[in-house]
Amino acid sequence: MAFLDNPTIILAHIRQSHVTSDDTGMCEMVLIDHDVDLEKFHPSSVTGDSGSEIQGSGGGENQGFVYAQSVDITSSWDFGIRRRSNTAQRLERLRKERQNQIKCKNVQWKERNASHSAEELSSLFEKKNFKVKSSNSGKQSILSVRLEQCPLQLNNPFNEYSKFDGKGHVGTTATKKIDVYLPLHTSQDKLLPMTVVTIANAKVHDLIGLICWQYTSEGREPKLNDNVSAYCLHIAEDDGEVDTDFPPLDSNEPIHKFGFNTLALVEKYSSPGLAAKQSLFVRINAAHGFSLIQVDSMKVTMKDILQKALKRRKGSQRGSGPQYRLEKQSEPNVPVDLDCTLESQNTLEFCLVRENSISGDKVEIDPVTNQKASTKFWIKQKPISIDSDLLCACDLAEEKSPSHAIFKLTYLSNHDSKHLYFESDAATVNEIVLKVNYILESRASTARADYIAQKQRKLSRRTSFSFQKEKKSGQQ
Repeated sequence: MAFLDNPTIILAHIRQSHVTSDDTGMCEMVLIDHDVDLEKFHPSSVTGDSGSEIQGSGGGENQGFVYAQSVDITSSWDFGIRRRSNTAQRLERLRKERQNQIKCKNVQWKERNASHSAEELSSLFEKKNFKVKSSNSGKQSILSVRLEQCPLQLNNPFNEYSKFDGKGHVGTTATKKIDVYLPLHTSQDKLLPMTVVTIANAKVHDLIGLICWQYTSEGREPKLNDNVSAYCLHIAEDDGEVDTDFPPLDSNEPIHKFGFNTLALVEKYSSPGLAAKQSLFVRINAAHGFSLIQVDSMKVTMKDILQKALKRRKGSQRGSGPQYRLEKQSEPNVPVDLDCTLESQNTLEFCLVRENSISGDKVEIDPVTNQKASTKFWIKQKPISIDSDLLCACDLAEEKSPSHAIFKLTYLSNHDSKHLYFESDAATVNEIVLKVNYILESRASTARADYIAQKQRKLSRRTSFSFQKEKKSGQQ
């Protein structure tokens, strides 16, 4: 233990201890430029003798204890980090130069010896002719063998669409698996769809090209058209039937926009002068839309087309239900002979008409001309169309026998009730009256309500009149 009674030494020791023991350097930042003012403790004398005495008496104790700012520690934002010495920097420079010298090789330049001949000099850098192939052919490479084994892939006109194949990207990139039917080919291909895996960001046009590429790579027959724009994709059922009620998919839309997993590749025909077609589409217009019926040839009968149209529309049942007929779209009210072929009609657009039908808005009545009566005295009646809201009642007027009955149809015309009488067999009349009353009850019109109210008032008036008449006769 040491005893110190000099405050200057103690204060300098404390400063030095804080600076050297602080790793952060904060003490040095605080104490820098704040050295101890020694003049407070040893004031200098004015006279030279007295100053020399004081310096001589106290020099032994105070010498070497006046601390200033450290030379090695600098005041900056990178405090606490000492600069490298010149020796360390010079050694680092020498080490880098030594490493660079390893990569270089010093070649001593010598004058050319004149004793070498021109042939010896030319043999040092001999010129080779690469155009002449060697006669000894080596072993055939594996790539050449594979290319010879796959000649179809080299001649595939849809190779540019193979980059959209997603079979090698399953698990790493978003893909979509689609079952594609080929209804334009044999019936065997219809039953077995071709599974195609495409990347999700591919467009419909790219998917069509990928289908054609895979079709050609698998060696299927017959060959496809080289133009991808000649095909389109339709929605298909699980059994391969093309749903022609919907338009084809837009070729510019991405395939992930559509959620269908079953599609059909259909060939579209831009002009009627193309080569022989394997399938045709007949347009059947109906009351609430249209249907496209696919046929194999122009030799099909109109009866088959009508059956397919009724099956698609689900509007007819076997043995019962309403009857339908086909008419040309360009020739209305002219039924088509069902025994004729499609080729004899000279058109592919027809209209499906329901026979003896009533629309939901109107009741149309076409009078039947009596062929037995003389046309000389027969006045031709005009067709009548009655709005359903003006229809008031339909009642059975007379039923004489099972083969003869009459029903009355009441409707409102110019604020007055009018009647129409129809004659037919009893079964038909009863069925018509029942169905028309069902329609009237389901459609609560104002005309029918007023007619029923007026009928009730007349009935109550008759009842009261008969009651008063019986009462007077009883009093007498």
